[in-house]
Amino acid sequence: MSRGSSGGFLVPGLSPLAGMVFTSSSRCMTTAASTTMDSSESILDKEAVEEVKGKREIPDIKPGYIVQLKVEVPENKRRVSNVKGIVIARRNAGLNTTFRIRRMVAGVGVESLFPLMCDKYSPNIKDIKVVDKKKVRRAKLYYLRNKMNALR
Repeated sequence: MSRGSSGGFLVPGLSPLAGMVFTSSSRCMTTAASTTMDSSESILDKEAVEEVKGKREIPDIKPGYIVQLKVEVPENKRRVSNVKGIVIARRNAGLNTTFRIRRMVAGVGVESLFPLMCDKYSPNIKDIKVVDKKKVRRAKLYYLRNKMNALR
């Protein structure tokens, strides 16, 4: 097989004028059915988000906020631990919205990822409280990993 001018392969025995060029990386075209299915999934996702927000008040958490969480330890169901840290990232994805907090534990930086829609999808989170609001100019505060005193 030889290469055609468009980067694909020509089929032996056929003239290049026949237009029979097969590319090595073919892509699927989206159909109207798949886009309709995607839009119906997004509508169901929005309805589920509104349902979760109706059950429990979820605070508006943004990067730079210092939050305090009451998290039930999965190994010991009776113990509730307090986790306090700065929000360094938020990923908006409907029901799968998550936020990442960074805190210092015994002089070592620890990052934890928590789902925001906590009523149904993370029953381990009992309470979310915004303690302080720092003014930041970035959506992702990953540069705080290199700073030692980010919480102060």
